[in-house]
Amino acid sequence: MTKAKLAFWLGWIALLQGCMVKSSLPYEYDYSASIECLPEPLEPQYGGGVLRNADFSAGLRGWSAFGYGSIAESTSAAGNGFAVALNRTRPYQSVSQKVYLQADTHYTLSAWLQVSDGGADVRAVVKTVGDFVHAGGGVAKAGCWSMLKGGLTAASSGPAELYFESNATVDLWVDSVSLKPFSKDEWTAHRAESVSAARKKAVRLQATDSAGNPLEGAAVSLDAVRTNFPLGAAVSRYILTNSAYQTWFASRFAVATFENEMKWYSTEPAPGQEDYTVPDAMMAFAKSNGIAVRGHNVFWDQPSQQPRWVQSLPYPQLLAAASRRIRSVVSRYAGQVIGWDVVNENLHFNFYEGRFGWDASTAFYAAARLLDAGSALMFMNEFNTVEQPGDMAALPARYLQRLQQIIAAYPENGAGMAIGLEGHFTTNPNIPYMRAALDTLAQAGIPVWLTEVDVAPGPSQAQHLEEVLREAYAHPAVQGIVIWSAWRPEGCYVMCLTDNSFNNLPQGDVVDRLIAEWRATPRAGSTDAQGYFEAELVHGEYKVTVSHPALNSSISRSVKVELGSGSDHYFIDMQV
Repeated sequence: MTKAKLAFWLGWIALLQGCMVKSSLPYEYDYSASIECLPEPLEPQYGGGVLRNADFSAGLRGWSAFGYGSIAESTSAAGNGFAVALNRTRPYQSVSQKVYLQADTHYTLSAWLQVSDGGADVRAVVKTVGDFVHAGGGVAKAGCWSMLKGGLTAASSGPAELYFESNATVDLWVDSVSLKPFSKDEWTAHRAESVSAARKKAVRLQATDSAGNPLEGAAVSLDAVRTNFPLGAAVSRYILTNSAYQTWFASRFAVATFENEMKWYSTEPAPGQEDYTVPDAMMAFAKSNGIAVRGHNVFWDQPSQQPRWVQSLPYPQLLAAASRRIRSVVSRYAGQVIGWDVVNENLHFNFYEGRFGWDASTAFYAAARLLDAGSALMFMNEFNTVEQPGDMAALPARYLQRLQQIIAAYPENGAGMAIGLEGHFTTNPNIPYMRAALDTLAQAGIPVWLTEVDVAPGPSQAQHLEEVLREAYAHPAVQGIVIWSAWRPEGCYVMCLTDNSFNNLPQGDVVDRLIAEWRATPRAGSTDAQGYFEAELVHGEYKVTVSHPALNSSISRSVKVELGSGSDHYFIDMQV
C-alpha cells in the first residue's frame, strides 16, 4: 500500500491594498479621504478634474466671488496659496467656479476648507439651471484644513456653478478643490473591480502525488458551504404565524433585525410590565434557521418613540426606568445577537441627553458593553449620513465627531464599536455622494453596516434599490447590509419585496438576483498538466473534493477563502 498526497495551494491573485482599489481602467476612482485636520491641505484629487487652477497656484484665476461677496488670495507660512471669502454676511457668499456638466454623468467632489475663527458646518452646492444641488458637507475649523468629500449626478447637460455655503459669518478659506466626472459605464466598471478585490479571491489549487509530482486530470469540485458577506432584512412578528413568510425569509437571508418587537415600547408597554414573548419567539425562529440577529434597539433618542409612560417621567424615575431597561434587554439577549443599536438616531434627536446630560449616550454604550461583553458590535445607528448631503446634522464629519465622543469618554468602547447607516433613500439616490460618505466614514477603521436600506416608492424603485445595494456591497469598508422590508398584512414601512402571497415584487427580484450573484457558488473542473486548478471565489467556506483516475477514492477538505494576503497550504494524505 502506498500513499498519494494532494497539496492544496491557495494564493492571492487580486489584493486590496489600503483604501485604493487597483484598476486597469484609464481613470481610477480614489477611495481615499481624510478625517484629520491638517496644517496644510493635500493636493486636489484627480488634479482637480474639470476645475481650472484647482490648487490656486495661479492665484484666483478661474475663480469668482459668489453671492455678491468678496474674495482674496492668501498664502500660508509654508507658501501654499488659497482663496478666502471675506466679510461674509450671507451663507452663500463664497468662492465659486463655473463649469459645464454632462447629462447622466457621476461627479465626485472634494475640497479642503478652513475658517477664520471657531468651527463651522460648510456645504458644497452646485447651482444648475433651475436647481441648487447639495453635493456634500463638512466641518471646517480654524487653524487647520479639513477635507470635504461628496458628489452628485448631473440630471442634464448645461452650465453650472460650484460654490460653498455656511451659516457662520466667519471668513471661509478654500483650497485643493476637485470635481471629477465619471461616465456611468466607468463608475460601474470601478465598482466591479472593487467587488473583485474586496469580496472575491482568485485561488489556485495544486494536486500532487506523494513524490511531489503534479497530477494532471484530477477532478476538482468546490461546493459552497457558507458565504461570508452578511445580507439580511427586517422581520416582523407575523413571521411567527405565517409559514409562507418563514420559508421565503429563511431561504434568503443570513441576518434579521426585528422591526419593532425588541424596542422598549414593545417589551414594556406599561411601567414594570415586561413582556418578551414575541421577541423570544422570533429569536427562537432565527436560531432554528441559522439566522443571526441584530439587537434593535436598546434606546431611541427620538422623543415621540419613547413608551408613552416614559415621556413625562421626572428625572429620578426616568433614570431608574432607563437603568432597568438596559439591564433587562441587553442581559436577556447577551451572546445571542451580533450587534446592538444602543442609542438609535442620537445625531438628530436628544431625548436622553436633554434629561441626563450631554454624555447620556456615552454612558449607555459603556453599560451595554459591560452587560454584553462578548463579540457583539455596538452600533451608532443614524439616518441621512449616506443618503442626504444636505442634512447638516448627519454629515459624516458630525457622525464621526459623535462617535469619537463616545469612544474618548470610555476608551474600552473603542474595540467593538461599529458604524450603522440606516440608508433610507429617496426616489433618486445620490450614488456618488453615498460612495464619498462611505470613503470618509471608512477612515474610522471600524466595521460599517448599512442597517435599514430602503428606497422611496417611484417608477424606478427597483432600479434604484439595485444601485444602492451594489454600491454598498462594492465598497471595501462595508461589512454587512440589512434591507428594511419587514412584511405586514397592511403593508411595509416604505418598501416591500413581495406581495401578500410572497410572490416577488420587482424589488424582490432585484434582491434575489443579487443574492444569487453574491453567494458562494459551486465550481468544478480538472487540473492541468502542472496539477493546477484555478477559480475566482466569493469569500466564504467551501468543501473541496479531489479525485484522480489513479486513485481508488476521493478526498475532501474544508477551505475558507477570506480577504488577506499570503498563501495557505493544505496537504492531504490518502491511501491508493
